[in-house]
Amino acid sequence: MPCISIIVPVYQAEKLLPACVESVKKQTFSDWELLLVDDGCTDASPALCDSYAGQDPRIRALHQPQNAGVSEARNWGLREAAGDYIAFLDADDALEPQALETMWHLREQTGADSVGCAHRNVTPAGDGGVELLLPAGVYDRQGILDGIVYPLLGERLKAPVFNGFIWRYLFSNEILRDKQIAFEGAYLEDELFLMEYFCNAQRLAVTEEPLYRYFWNPASATHRYMRNFEQVFHRFLERKEAVVKRYELSEARPQWRENTNWAGLLIAVGNEYAPGNQKTLRQRQKTVEALCRQSEMAKAIASYLPEGLSTNKRLVAKLIRGGHFFLLTQMYRIKNRL
Repeated sequence: MPCISIIVPVYQAEKLLPACVESVKKQTFSDWELLLVDDGCTDASPALCDSYAGQDPRIRALHQPQNAGVSEARNWGLREAAGDYIAFLDADDALEPQALETMWHLREQTGADSVGCAHRNVTPAGDGGVELLLPAGVYDRQGILDGIVYPLLGERLKAPVFNGFIWRYLFSNEILRDKQIAFEGAYLEDELFLMEYFCNAQRLAVTEEPLYRYFWNPASATHRYMRNFEQVFHRFLERKEAVVKRYELSEARPQWRENTNWAGLLIAVGNEYAPGNQKTLRQRQKTVEALCRQSEMAKAIASYLPEGLSTNKRLVAKLIRGGHFFLLTQMYRIKNRL
């Protein structure tokens, strides 16, 4: 049984997958298995997955008959994973050669059930700098709550926002299976996975060494217009409510719902004015106005004043609170050249 199972969801990644897989094969730590989960690809990715599996017995190719989304791909990987620990890797990213060895040894040295690292942002123009997870150290139960769970719960507005990236960690497979923690949906799925997992973790070791290379892709799903964002966000909020109740988190951040609704609203506004939206500017403005009138959003807008926002988001929030939707639309028209 391998020490670490690395799960890679693969979708239309024929040009990017070779570098990703090579970064795993070059690891200084050799006791791993790599699960390449073909999510119904129609390019050459399935053949590439099979080829890699044929070359190395530590690599397995799993083929979904049709595209089911990144969450289901990761869930299938979790069901098949034989390792004691789980790492996630995206097909367009890469691990530094010493990533697994560093994290595995840190876990052994500290007796932690989970390990986290910094990552390096790589933009089309070059190096985008290093982003820390947390300061290096060993975090106990309260430290995990303060450093990860509570920021994910009710601090989604204050810059710098804690990012819910799942690929910065080694997760205990025992915890994941015992608590039946899994993914759902195609957006914000990482945040809830992390929240629930770290409600159950007891000890986290963190290094400031950037062991993961995140390639920022402006064409990725995170940066495209989402036609069904409103429904996706409502489902996210329902699932977040369930986690909050299950682990009795409300007392720690009583205004988590208002904070989360504001965060979702700011994302929804940016999404509505994304260049890929085919609606007219007038239609987009009406959609934003209707969203702000919904009971939960209206309550958050009236009762909660976001703090610590970036300059752009602060301006958007001010226009929303003042009901200046025409000005908001014109601002995005100029910004996005609509």
